[in-house]
Amino acid sequence: MRPELFRVFYLDIGFPAYFGLLLAGFLFATAIGSMWARRIGQDPDVVVDLGLACLLMGVVGGRLLHVIADGYFWDYVHLCTDPSKVDWPYTEAQCNQLVPRGSGVNLFGWYPFGEEVRAARGVWDASRGVCHPPAQDCFAWAKFWQGGLAYYGGFIGSSLMAVYLLKRDRFPFWKAADMAGFAVPLGLGFGRMGCLLAGCCFGVRTDGPLGLAFPPNSPASEAQWKLHELPGLNHVSHPVHPTQIYESAVSFAIAAFCLLYVHGRKRYDGQVFVAFLGLYAIGRFLLEFLRADDRGALLGLSTSQLIGLLICGLAFALHKQRLRASAAPPRPPTVKTAAA
Repeated sequence: MRPELFRVFYLDIGFPAYFGLLLAGFLFATAIGSMWARRIGQDPDVVVDLGLACLLMGVVGGRLLHVIADGYFWDYVHLCTDPSKVDWPYTEAQCNQLVPRGSGVNLFGWYPFGEEVRAARGVWDASRGVCHPPAQDCFAWAKFWQGGLAYYGGFIGSSLMAVYLLKRDRFPFWKAADMAGFAVPLGLGFGRMGCLLAGCCFGVRTDGPLGLAFPPNSPASEAQWKLHELPGLNHVSHPVHPTQIYESAVSFAIAAFCLLYVHGRKRYDGQVFVAFLGLYAIGRFLLEFLRADDRGALLGLSTSQLIGLLICGLAFALHKQRLRASAAPPRPPTVKTAAA
């Protein structure tokens, strides 16, 4: 696990691995989309603007869905109103120690940009034997750089922005959707490798050959400590499924399939995008059974699984609608006749 992708030593600023690779994925997908737009005779600048806008809205949407649906909503509320209602998973010794650069996690993820926190990690409540945050923080919900983004929230936010921009720029919507059908999973493939380096989105325990152990004070060791599977946070986690690698591989495979197979055989504009929607929803639904991190639950399914079921229904409906539209004969032009 490597929370920082690299560090600018002169400025003493570190760049988080997750956001570094997420940004790399967006840049790569935007570059591919720009070349594709030029190839079909469209303005590539529209795709560049679209990529930047979707990146911003994706972060906003992903953060909002995380805050609302991943099980931390009331923790964010109490951080602003009454931090004593938020319990941190630290022992008394860990609660009172300083947090060294790049080696500590808080309730919602890694400290931003590897900065050193020169204050006590928390406040120890001797009566209850738990650790609380040291102070109120009414903006903790907005600090996306500390970790906590939900893919489907980002997808919804980006999609809404894309519809607006494509309509404004009069860019063929379904052709742009086909571009997204192979560009988005490319970006996802890079982003999930960032999750691996950050230690989030980890899987359930396994004794198989693919098991991966995360270092002390990682999200995986924290989760296992909460389940009393480890004696403390400062222990290496038990091997878990590297679900980040699984999803990265699935995303790259979907991108290759949509670009190299579906795109050349599509029966209507938008089919590549529909194929991506359905394939990713199915793949993510199955991979969620191997995930062990907190991400919300309802009716025995995670938030992503419930949204994935809706996405599958949407993909099926879009496929039927687009097939009918492509099979319908073109309407004859309306000829106006002069009045006698």
